[in-house]
Amino acid sequence: MRSSCLTQARSPRATTFRHRLPPALLAVACVGAFVGHSAVATDRPNENAVTHWNVVATNAFTPSQGTNPMAQSRTLAILHAAIHDALNAIEPRFQMYSLGLGRATGASAEAAIAAAARDVLVTLLPEQAALVENEYAQALAAIPDGPAKSAGVALGHTSARVNITRRQGDAADKAAQPYLPRTGPGEYQFTPPFDFAAQPGWGQVTPFVIDIRQHSVDGPLDLSSAKYARDVAQVKAIGHINSATRTREQSEIAQFWYEDSPLGWNRIANTAVRLRKLDLWSAARAFALVNFAMADGFVAGFDAKYRFRFWRPESAIRAAQSEHGVAGDDTNWRPFLITPPVPDYPSTHTVLGWAAAEVLIELFGDRMEYAADSLTLPSVIRHYKGFSAAAEENGQSRLYAGIHFSHAIRDGRRQGRSIGRAVAQALGPVRRTLSE
Repeated sequence: MRSSCLTQARSPRATTFRHRLPPALLAVACVGAFVGHSAVATDRPNENAVTHWNVVATNAFTPSQGTNPMAQSRTLAILHAAIHDALNAIEPRFQMYSLGLGRATGASAEAAIAAAARDVLVTLLPEQAALVENEYAQALAAIPDGPAKSAGVALGHTSARVNITRRQGDAADKAAQPYLPRTGPGEYQFTPPFDFAAQPGWGQVTPFVIDIRQHSVDGPLDLSSAKYARDVAQVKAIGHINSATRTREQSEIAQFWYEDSPLGWNRIANTAVRLRKLDLWSAARAFALVNFAMADGFVAGFDAKYRFRFWRPESAIRAAQSEHGVAGDDTNWRPFLITPPVPDYPSTHTVLGWAAAEVLIELFGDRMEYAADSLTLPSVIRHYKGFSAAAEENGQSRLYAGIHFSHAIRDGRRQGRSIGRAVAQALGPVRRTLSE
């Protein structure tokens, strides 16, 4: 979709990973994130307590987990599970995610949401405690004192504790493992400026909803195949830093979607929830499902990434021709944007976009018209009709950036759609009895 504001200015070549980032590039990444953060619109019509705390969380990521999208996805999923469960303990409308909360009829929903969100964020983002505590104090000050408020706060604390405890031992703390690249054509190699591979163990993190065995991918193309040769030629032409074939809008799309997937797709979900004016319960379920889908997308995608260990376009293109039929011959080739330090296949950026989109399609259909902004291209607003349009553009952005082969994007699309459709069936409505 065309944007309402086109720009020729190139965004900073910021990386999506902060861990062990060289100081100079880390400064660029942080500056770019903060500039984008300040540019995102603060006028949010139809805001409620759920959408508000979603914004608080994504704002908190910018200086903390803002370059670690895997950690973002996990934190956001826990946060919105806690909010969802707290609300459904007050009035059961949808199935609970975690067991262990009793009924809290009459408790203040707003107090429960605030307490659940506060506890999750302070626990998982302790460096942002001051920001979170300030928001929490403002939220509680707006709620009249009394038994309902007290009960809501107590419920929120309990829901946060239950959901945080459930994720203890999920292997997220063991995901940052040493990685030694193998030699040979097709094998993933570190790409500049990185001398490491990010989170090789994330594929062993416990999913929130899915069984990853039911959402597998076939694997990368054979290096001697004609399809692989076409993929190399395609990304070599359109993804080069000084490409003569990439259009102005394609460059914009690459920069626009370069930010961390959980941040961009939570803003889209927030917009959709507010446009449809969902109540607190339906909004909480929507955010829980969107974030479960993205968190599980990272788990399934990283399981495949480090199983296949397929090289990135810049490694392939720089490789010399050999008897192995490797279609590369340009040692000076550089991508338009910096390649994230993880293997190519599948594109988890594409996985997450389609996983989130499929949940949103299940909730709202695929004809909603909305605008989206970006932390990595803050001067631009793009307009979409439907969530599949945004997901498709999100995936293609990785080709335009020169950082993924088309087959990694195509299979990422298939995996993401499968995950999103499965997750969208979770947390179903509660059947009411005649006595209720």
